[in-house]
Amino acid sequence: MPYYISPRFIDKLAVHITKNFLELPRIRVPLILGIHGRKGEGKTFQCQLVFEKMGIEPVTISGGELESKDAGDPARLLRLRYREASEKIKVQGRMCALFINDLDAGAGRFDGGTQYTVNTQLVNATLMNIADNPTNVQLPGSYDETPLHRIPIIVTGNDFSTLYAPLIRDGRMEKFYWEPNREDRIGIVGGIFKTDELSARDIENLVDEFSDQAIDFFSALRSRIYDEQIRDFIHQVGIENISKRVVNSVEKIPDFPQPNFNLSHLLEYGKIMVGEQQRIRELRLVEEYNQSRLFGGAQVERSEKVAPNSNYLSPEVTISNQLIENRVNHNVKNNNLSSEVREKVQQILQDGLKIGMEYADKRRYKTGSWKSCGTIDSQGEKEVINAVENCLAEHQNDYVRLIGIDSNVKCRLVEQIIHKPN
Repeated sequence: MPYYISPRFIDKLAVHITKNFLELPRIRVPLILGIHGRKGEGKTFQCQLVFEKMGIEPVTISGGELESKDAGDPARLLRLRYREASEKIKVQGRMCALFINDLDAGAGRFDGGTQYTVNTQLVNATLMNIADNPTNVQLPGSYDETPLHRIPIIVTGNDFSTLYAPLIRDGRMEKFYWEPNREDRIGIVGGIFKTDELSARDIENLVDEFSDQAIDFFSALRSRIYDEQIRDFIHQVGIENISKRVVNSVEKIPDFPQPNFNLSHLLEYGKIMVGEQQRIRELRLVEEYNQSRLFGGAQVERSEKVAPNSNYLSPEVTISNQLIENRVNHNVKNNNLSSEVREKVQQILQDGLKIGMEYADKRRYKTGSWKSCGTIDSQGEKEVINAVENCLAEHQNDYVRLIGIDSNVKCRLVEQIIHKPN
Protein backbone atom coordinates (compact mmCIF):
# COMPACT_ATOMS: atom_id res chain seq x y z
CA MET A 1 0.00 0.00 0.00
CA PRO A 2 1.30 3.52 -0.74
CA TYR A 3 0.32 4.94 2.64
CA TYR A 4 2.59 5.24 5.64
CA ILE A 5 1.80 3.52 8.94
CA SER A 6 3.59 4.82 12.00
CA PRO A 7 5.66 2.07 13.69
CA ARG A 8 4.44 3.30 17.08
CA PHE A 9 0.83 3.10 15.95
CA ILE A 10 1.00 -0.35 14.39
CA ASP A 11 2.89 -1.73 17.39
CA LYS A 12 0.32 -0.45 19.87
CA LEU A 13 -2.68 -1.64 17.88
CA ALA A 14 -1.24 -5.02 16.86
CA VAL A 15 -0.06 -5.81 20.41
CA HIS A 16 -3.45 -4.93 21.91
CA ILE A 17 -5.41 -7.01 19.40
CA THR A 18 -3.08 -10.01 19.60
CA LYS A 19 -2.89 -9.90 23.39
CA ASN A 20 -6.68 -10.20 23.59
CA PHE A 21 -6.60 -13.42 21.58
CA LEU A 22 -3.93 -15.05 23.74
CA GLU A 23 -4.45 -16.86 27.02
CA LEU A 24 -1.81 -15.34 29.25
CA PRO A 25 -1.43 -16.85 32.74
CA ARG A 26 -2.65 -14.64 35.58
CA ILE A 27 -2.78 -11.60 33.29
CA ARG A 28 -5.88 -9.40 33.08
CA VAL A 29 -5.82 -7.76 29.68
CA PRO A 30 -7.88 -4.57 29.13
CA LEU A 31 -10.48 -5.24 26.46
CA ILE A 32 -10.66 -1.65 25.16
CA LEU A 33 -7.89 0.37 23.53
CA GLY A 34 -8.67 4.09 23.49
CA ILE A 35 -6.79 6.08 20.84
CA HIS A 36 -7.14 9.80 21.50
CA GLY A 37 -5.56 12.98 20.21
CA ARG A 38 -6.34 16.24 18.47
CA LYS A 39 -8.60 16.37 15.47
CA GLY A 40 -7.44 15.53 11.97
CA GLU A 41 -4.29 13.57 12.90
CA GLY A 42 -5.42 10.39 11.11
CA LYS A 43 -6.40 8.19 14.06
CA THR A 44 -9.20 6.43 12.18
CA PHE A 45 -7.25 6.14 8.93
CA GLN A 46 -4.19 4.70 10.66
CA CYS A 47 -6.46 2.14 12.34
CA GLN A 48 -7.92 1.16 8.97
CA LEU A 49 -4.44 0.73 7.51
CA VAL A 50 -3.41 -1.50 10.40
CA PHE A 51 -6.58 -3.58 10.08
CA GLU A 52 -5.88 -4.03 6.37
CA LYS A 53 -2.27 -5.00 6.99
CA MET A 54 -3.28 -7.55 9.64
CA GLY A 55 -6.03 -8.98 7.44
CA ILE A 56 -8.76 -7.93 9.87
CA GLU A 57 -12.24 -6.83 8.82
CA PRO A 58 -13.57 -4.99 11.89
CA VAL A 59 -17.19 -4.49 12.84
CA THR A 60 -17.62 -0.71 12.95
CA ILE A 61 -19.85 1.62 14.96
CA SER A 62 -19.95 5.39 14.53
CA GLY A 63 -20.28 7.78 17.45
CA GLY A 64 -23.40 9.10 15.73
CA GLU A 65 -25.12 5.74 16.29
CA LEU A 66 -24.81 6.05 20.07
CA GLU A 67 -27.97 8.13 20.44
CA SER A 68 -31.54 7.34 19.50
CA LYS A 69 -35.08 8.58 20.11
CA ASP A 70 -35.76 5.19 21.73
CA ALA A 71 -34.05 4.54 25.05
CA GLY A 72 -31.84 1.47 25.02
CA ASP A 73 -31.31 1.21 21.25
CA PRO A 74 -27.61 2.23 21.21
CA ALA A 75 -26.79 -0.15 24.09
CA ARG A 76 -28.52 -2.98 22.24
CA LEU A 77 -26.61 -2.04 19.09
CA LEU A 78 -23.28 -2.35 20.95
CA ARG A 79 -24.18 -5.83 22.18
CA LEU A 80 -25.45 -6.87 18.75
CA ARG A 81 -22.29 -5.70 16.94
CA TYR A 82 -20.07 -7.34 19.55
CA ARG A 83 -21.85 -10.67 19.06
CA GLU A 84 -21.65 -10.17 15.29
CA ALA A 85 -17.86 -9.79 15.55
CA SER A 86 -17.67 -12.96 17.65
CA GLU A 87 -19.67 -14.83 15.04
CA LYS A 88 -17.35 -13.63 12.27
CA ILE A 89 -14.41 -15.25 14.05
CA LYS A 90 -16.20 -18.61 14.04
CA VAL A 91 -17.25 -18.31 10.41
CA GLN A 92 -14.08 -16.80 8.90
CA GLY A 93 -11.52 -18.34 11.25
CA ARG A 94 -9.47 -15.17 11.69
CA MET A 95 -9.15 -12.20 14.02
CA CYS A 96 -11.88 -9.60 14.29
CA ALA A 97 -12.34 -6.43 16.34
CA LEU A 98 -15.10 -3.98 17.26
CA PHE A 99 -14.14 -0.50 16.08
CA ILE A 100 -15.98 2.54 17.54
CA ASN A 101 -15.29 5.90 15.90
CA ASP A 102 -15.53 9.17 17.86
CA LEU A 103 -16.75 7.61 21.09
CA ASP A 104 -16.46 10.88 23.01
CA ALA A 105 -18.70 12.67 20.48
CA GLY A 106 -21.47 10.11 21.05
CA ALA A 107 -21.07 9.30 24.75
CA GLY A 108 -19.08 12.20 26.22
CA ARG A 109 -20.22 15.20 28.18
CA PHE A 110 -18.36 18.35 27.17
CA ASP A 111 -19.95 21.03 29.36
CA GLY A 112 -23.12 22.03 31.16
CA GLY A 113 -24.86 22.55 27.83
CA THR A 114 -24.43 18.92 26.75
CA GLN A 115 -27.55 16.85 27.33
CA TYR A 116 -26.83 13.71 29.34
CA THR A 117 -29.47 11.22 28.24
CA VAL A 118 -30.51 7.74 29.33
CA ASN A 119 -28.78 6.40 26.22
CA THR A 120 -25.51 8.10 27.21
CA GLN A 121 -25.67 6.36 30.59
CA LEU A 122 -26.53 3.01 29.01
CA VAL A 123 -23.73 3.21 26.44
CA ASN A 124 -21.13 3.85 29.15
CA ALA A 125 -22.60 1.13 31.36
CA THR A 126 -22.77 -1.38 28.49
CA LEU A 127 -19.14 -0.83 27.50
CA MET A 128 -18.13 -1.27 31.13
CA ASN A 129 -20.13 -4.49 31.36
CA ILE A 130 -18.65 -5.87 28.13
CA ALA A 131 -15.13 -4.99 29.30
CA ASP A 132 -15.74 -6.88 32.56
CA ASN A 133 -17.48 -9.88 30.96
CA PRO A 134 -16.22 -10.13 27.37
CA THR A 135 -17.36 -13.74 26.85
CA ASN A 136 -20.86 -13.25 28.25
CA VAL A 137 -22.57 -10.47 26.29
CA GLN A 138 -26.32 -11.00 26.11
CA LEU A 139 -29.06 -9.27 24.15
CA PRO A 140 -31.97 -7.80 26.15
CA GLY A 141 -34.79 -10.30 26.59
CA SER A 142 -32.73 -13.40 25.79
CA TYR A 143 -29.98 -15.48 27.35
CA ASP A 144 -27.49 -17.76 25.62
CA GLU A 145 -25.19 -19.81 27.84
CA THR A 146 -22.67 -20.43 25.03
CA PRO A 147 -19.51 -18.39 25.75
CA LEU A 148 -18.58 -15.87 23.09
CA HIS A 149 -15.11 -15.37 21.69
CA ARG A 150 -13.34 -12.42 23.31
CA ILE A 151 -13.40 -9.44 20.93
CA PRO A 152 -10.92 -6.56 21.37
CA ILE A 153 -12.57 -3.13 21.17
CA ILE A 154 -10.78 -0.17 19.56
CA VAL A 155 -12.23 3.30 20.17
CA THR A 156 -11.09 6.67 18.86
CA GLY A 157 -11.81 10.15 20.15
CA ASN A 158 -10.41 13.59 20.85
CA ASP A 159 -10.90 13.98 24.59
CA PHE A 160 -11.60 10.93 26.74
CA SER A 161 -11.87 13.07 29.89
CA THR A 162 -15.44 13.76 28.73
CA LEU A 163 -16.34 10.08 29.20
CA TYR A 164 -17.59 8.42 32.37
CA ALA A 165 -14.46 8.02 34.51
CA PRO A 166 -14.97 4.34 35.54
CA LEU A 167 -15.13 3.38 31.86
CA ILE A 168 -11.64 4.66 31.10
CA ARG A 169 -9.92 3.23 34.18
CA ASP A 170 -6.82 1.18 33.40
CA GLY A 171 -8.39 -2.22 34.04
CA ARG A 172 -10.95 -1.64 31.30
CA MET A 173 -9.30 0.70 28.83
CA GLU A 174 -5.69 1.04 27.75
CA LYS A 175 -5.01 4.59 26.54
CA PHE A 176 -2.81 5.63 23.62
CA TYR A 177 -2.28 9.31 22.87
CA TRP A 178 -1.59 9.72 19.16
CA GLU A 179 0.46 12.75 18.23
CA PRO A 180 2.58 12.15 15.11
CA ASN A 181 6.14 13.38 15.46
CA ARG A 182 8.05 15.01 12.62
CA GLU A 183 9.19 11.65 11.23
CA ASP A 184 5.62 10.34 11.25
CA ARG A 185 4.31 13.50 9.63
CA ILE A 186 6.90 13.34 6.85
CA GLY A 187 6.07 9.67 6.25
CA ILE A 188 2.32 10.25 6.16
CA VAL A 189 2.51 13.32 3.95
CA GLY A 190 4.95 11.49 1.68
CA GLY A 191 2.32 8.77 1.26
CA ILE A 192 -0.35 11.35 0.43
CA PHE A 193 1.81 12.85 -2.35
CA LYS A 194 3.50 9.59 -3.38
CA THR A 195 2.22 9.68 -6.98
CA ASP A 196 2.87 13.40 -7.44
CA GLU A 197 6.63 13.39 -8.06
CA LEU A 198 7.53 15.46 -5.02
CA SER A 199 11.07 14.97 -3.76
CA ALA A 200 11.82 13.95 -0.18
CA ARG A 201 13.25 17.42 0.40
CA ASP A 202 10.04 19.05 -0.86
CA ILE A 203 7.98 16.89 1.50
CA GLU A 204 10.13 17.95 4.44
CA ASN A 205 9.85 21.63 3.49
CA LEU A 206 6.08 21.32 3.13
CA VAL A 207 5.71 19.66 6.54
CA ASP A 208 8.00 22.20 8.22
CA GLU A 209 6.21 25.15 6.62
CA PHE A 210 2.85 24.00 8.04
CA SER A 211 4.15 22.34 11.18
CA ASP A 212 1.16 23.44 13.28
CA GLN A 213 -1.39 21.90 10.91
CA ALA A 214 -3.03 18.51 11.39
CA ILE A 215 -2.47 15.68 8.92
CA ASP A 216 -5.84 16.17 7.21
CA PHE A 217 -4.67 19.64 6.16
CA PHE A 218 -2.22 18.08 3.68
CA SER A 219 -4.85 15.75 2.24
CA ALA A 220 -7.19 18.72 1.78
CA LEU A 221 -4.32 20.66 0.22
CA ARG A 222 -3.78 17.97 -2.40
CA SER A 223 -7.50 18.06 -3.21
CA ARG A 224 -7.43 21.85 -3.62
CA ILE A 225 -4.79 21.62 -6.33
CA TYR A 226 -7.38 20.01 -8.62
CA ASP A 227 -9.74 22.99 -8.26
CA GLU A 228 -8.24 24.81 -11.25
CA GLN A 229 -8.91 21.92 -13.62
CA ILE A 230 -12.44 21.39 -12.26
CA ARG A 231 -13.15 25.11 -12.70
CA ASP A 232 -11.90 25.00 -16.30
CA PHE A 233 -14.08 21.94 -16.97
CA ILE A 234 -17.17 23.72 -15.62
CA HIS A 235 -16.49 26.80 -17.76
CA GLN A 236 -15.93 24.62 -20.80
CA VAL A 237 -19.23 22.73 -20.41
CA GLY A 238 -21.19 25.71 -19.10
CA ILE A 239 -22.50 26.01 -15.57
CA GLU A 240 -26.07 25.50 -16.79
CA ASN A 241 -25.10 22.15 -18.39
CA ILE A 242 -22.74 20.73 -15.77
CA SER A 243 -25.46 18.74 -13.98
CA LYS A 244 -26.50 16.87 -17.17
CA ARG A 245 -22.86 16.38 -18.19
CA VAL A 246 -21.79 14.78 -14.91
CA VAL A 247 -24.92 12.86 -13.78
CA ASN A 248 -26.45 10.15 -16.00
CA SER A 249 -24.49 11.30 -19.04
CA VAL A 250 -23.65 8.98 -21.93
CA GLU A 251 -20.37 10.82 -22.29
CA LYS A 252 -17.43 9.70 -20.21
CA ILE A 253 -16.13 12.09 -17.57
CA PRO A 254 -12.87 13.48 -18.96
CA ASP A 255 -9.57 12.34 -17.51
CA PHE A 256 -7.88 15.21 -15.76
CA PRO A 257 -4.11 15.38 -16.25
CA GLN A 258 -1.93 15.54 -13.18
CA PRO A 259 -1.88 19.16 -12.02
CA ASN A 260 1.12 21.20 -11.00
CA PHE A 261 2.33 19.75 -7.69
CA ASN A 262 5.56 21.70 -7.35
CA LEU A 263 6.42 23.00 -3.90
CA SER A 264 5.79 26.69 -4.61
CA HIS A 265 2.29 25.91 -5.90
CA LEU A 266 1.50 23.83 -2.82
CA LEU A 267 2.79 26.56 -0.50
CA GLU A 268 0.63 29.13 -2.28
CA TYR A 269 -2.56 27.10 -1.82
CA GLY A 270 -1.56 26.12 1.71
CA LYS A 271 -1.26 29.75 2.77
CA ILE A 272 -4.70 30.45 1.30
CA MET A 273 -6.14 27.62 3.41
CA VAL A 274 -4.37 28.89 6.54
CA GLY A 275 -5.79 32.35 5.86
CA GLU A 276 -9.30 30.87 5.71
CA GLN A 277 -8.75 29.17 9.07
CA GLN A 278 -7.54 32.42 10.56
CA ARG A 279 -10.56 34.30 9.23
CA ILE A 280 -12.92 31.89 11.03
CA ARG A 281 -11.01 32.31 14.29
CA GLU A 282 -11.07 36.08 14.01
CA LEU A 283 -14.70 36.61 12.99
CA ARG A 284 -16.52 34.39 15.54
CA LEU A 285 -19.83 35.79 14.32
CA VAL A 286 -21.76 33.39 16.53
CA GLU A 287 -20.80 35.52 19.54
CA GLU A 288 -22.25 38.58 17.83
CA TYR A 289 -25.43 36.95 16.54
CA ASN A 290 -26.24 34.50 19.34
CA GLN A 291 -24.56 35.86 22.43
CA SER A 292 -27.67 35.80 24.61
CA ARG A 293 -28.49 32.22 23.58
CA LEU A 294 -24.98 30.84 24.01
CA PHE A 295 -24.00 32.62 27.17
CA GLY A 296 -27.30 33.11 28.96
CA GLY A 297 -27.38 36.84 28.28
CA ALA A 298 -24.22 37.48 30.29
CA GLN A 299 -21.65 39.83 28.89
CA VAL A 300 -18.57 37.80 28.02
CA GLU A 301 -15.20 39.45 27.75
CA ARG A 302 -12.44 37.28 26.32
CA SER A 303 -8.80 38.08 26.88
CA GLU A 304 -7.71 36.26 23.74
CA LYS A 305 -9.25 35.13 20.49
CA VAL A 306 -10.02 31.51 21.32
CA ALA A 307 -7.85 28.96 19.53
CA PRO A 308 -9.71 26.70 17.08
CA ASN A 309 -10.03 23.64 19.31
CA SER A 310 -11.22 25.52 22.42
CA ASN A 311 -14.59 24.41 23.78
CA TYR A 312 -17.38 26.86 24.53
CA LEU A 313 -17.89 27.23 28.25
CA SER A 314 -21.23 26.48 29.85
CA PRO A 315 -24.01 29.10 30.01
CA GLU A 316 -23.22 29.80 33.66
CA VAL A 317 -19.69 30.82 32.83
CA THR A 318 -18.65 34.45 32.85
CA ILE A 319 -15.07 35.07 31.86
CA SER A 320 -14.00 38.34 33.38
CA ASN A 321 -10.74 38.63 31.51
CA GLN A 322 -9.57 42.01 30.24
CA LEU A 323 -7.35 42.59 27.23
CA ILE A 324 -3.88 42.29 28.67
CA GLU A 325 -1.72 42.51 25.59
CA ASN A 326 0.81 44.67 27.40
CA ARG A 327 0.72 42.75 30.66
CA VAL A 328 0.80 39.02 29.90
CA ASN A 329 4.58 38.68 29.88
CA HIS A 330 5.57 38.67 33.51
CA ASN A 331 8.89 38.52 35.25
CA VAL A 332 9.16 34.81 36.14
CA LYS A 333 12.92 34.57 36.23
CA ASN A 334 12.87 35.50 39.93
CA ASN A 335 9.50 33.80 40.52
CA ASN A 336 7.78 37.17 41.00
CA LEU A 337 4.14 37.55 39.96
CA SER A 338 2.85 40.83 38.64
CA SER A 339 0.31 42.74 40.70
CA GLU A 340 -2.40 41.99 38.11
CA VAL A 341 -1.93 38.23 38.45
CA ARG A 342 -1.82 38.43 42.25
CA GLU A 343 -5.08 40.37 42.24
CA LYS A 344 -6.64 37.81 39.93
CA VAL A 345 -5.56 34.93 42.18
CA GLN A 346 -6.95 36.72 45.24
CA GLN A 347 -10.25 37.39 43.46
CA ILE A 348 -10.61 33.73 42.40
CA LEU A 349 -9.91 32.51 45.93
CA GLN A 350 -12.37 35.01 47.41
CA ASP A 351 -15.04 33.62 45.08
CA GLY A 352 -14.45 30.17 46.58
CA LEU A 353 -13.07 28.66 43.38
CA LYS A 354 -10.25 26.19 42.93
CA ILE A 355 -7.29 27.33 40.87
CA GLY A 356 -5.74 25.33 38.05
CA MET A 357 -2.98 26.04 35.55
CA GLU A 358 -2.56 25.03 31.91
CA TYR A 359 0.25 25.54 29.42
CA ALA A 360 0.80 25.15 25.66
CA ASP A 361 3.75 25.65 23.37
CA LYS A 362 3.37 27.85 20.28
CA ARG A 363 2.17 24.99 18.08
CA ARG A 364 -0.35 23.69 20.59
CA TYR A 365 -1.56 27.21 21.39
CA LYS A 366 -2.55 27.75 17.76
CA THR A 367 -4.67 24.60 17.86
CA GLY A 368 -6.10 25.16 21.34
CA SER A 369 -4.43 22.04 22.74
CA TRP A 370 -3.53 22.85 26.35
CA LYS A 371 -1.82 20.63 28.91
CA SER A 372 -2.57 20.75 32.60
CA CYS A 373 -0.14 21.84 35.32
CA GLY A 374 -2.61 20.31 37.76
CA THR A 375 -5.22 21.68 40.14
CA ILE A 376 -3.97 23.50 43.21
CA ASP A 377 -5.79 21.86 46.13
CA SER A 378 -4.89 24.49 48.71
CA GLN A 379 -7.06 27.53 49.28
CA GLY A 380 -4.27 29.37 51.10
CA GLU A 381 -3.10 32.40 49.17
CA LYS A 382 0.60 31.84 49.90
CA GLU A 383 0.56 28.21 48.78
CA VAL A 384 -1.39 29.08 45.63
CA ILE A 385 0.97 31.94 44.75
CA ASN A 386 3.95 29.58 45.16
CA ALA A 387 2.33 26.97 42.93
CA VAL A 388 1.55 29.56 40.24
CA GLU A 389 5.13 30.87 40.37
CA ASN A 390 6.53 27.35 40.06
CA CYS A 391 4.37 26.62 37.01
CA LEU A 392 5.44 29.87 35.36
CA ALA A 393 9.09 29.17 36.12
CA GLU A 394 8.88 25.72 34.51
CA HIS A 395 7.13 26.98 31.38
CA GLN A 396 8.79 30.27 30.52
CA ASN A 397 8.81 29.31 26.82
CA ASP A 398 5.11 28.39 26.77
CA TYR A 399 1.77 30.11 26.98
CA VAL A 400 0.35 29.75 30.50
CA ARG A 401 -3.20 30.40 31.59
CA LEU A 402 -4.94 30.60 34.95
CA ILE A 403 -8.16 28.63 35.49
CA GLY A 404 -10.87 29.24 38.09
CA ILE A 405 -12.95 26.10 38.70
CA ASP A 406 -16.27 25.76 40.52
CA SER A 407 -15.91 22.29 42.05
CA ASN A 408 -19.64 22.04 42.80
CA VAL A 409 -20.82 22.22 39.19
CA LYS A 410 -17.47 21.13 37.76
CA CYS A 411 -17.14 23.95 35.27
CA ARG A 412 -14.71 26.76 34.59
CA LEU A 413 -15.70 30.25 35.59
CA VAL A 414 -12.42 31.98 34.75
CA GLU A 415 -9.82 31.53 32.01
CA GLN A 416 -7.01 34.06 31.67
CA ILE A 417 -3.66 33.86 29.91
CA ILE A 418 -1.01 35.18 32.31
CA HIS A 419 2.16 34.49 30.34
CA LYS A 420 3.21 34.54 26.68
CA PRO A 421 6.59 33.35 25.40
CA ASN A 422 8.86 35.98 23.88
